[in-house]
Amino acid sequence: MNFRPLHDRVVVRRIESDTKTKGGIIIPDTAKEKPQEGEVIAVGPGARDENGSVQPLDVKAGDRVLFGKWSGTEVKLDGEDLLIMKESDIMGVVEGVAVSA
Repeated sequence: MNFRPLHDRVVVRRIESDTKTKGGIIIPDTAKEKPQEGEVIAVGPGARDENGSVQPLDVKAGDRVLFGKWSGTEVKLDGEDLLIMKESDIMGVVEGVAVSA
C-alpha cells in the first residue's frame, strides 16, 4: 500500500470477530456488529504543538488497538476496507496479543 497519513492520523484495518459464539451458535453477517478492534497499518509523523515541533504518535504500525464504534472514516485502498482516524480516537493498545494475518 502506498499511502502515508498526515499529521496525527492513523490507518487501521478492522480485525473480524469470531462467527460463532462460545456455545457454538453461528452468527449471520446481517446480525454482526462492526468490530471495534483493529491493527494499525500506517501512522502519520505526528501533530505539531504550539512551538511548531512535531510530537510523535504513541501507536506504531502493527499495534492492535481498540477504538470507538463510530470512529474514523471508512475508505477503500487497493480493494481493502480500511479506517482513517485521529490518534485521539484510539482508546488503547491491546498488549500481548498477536495480530493474525
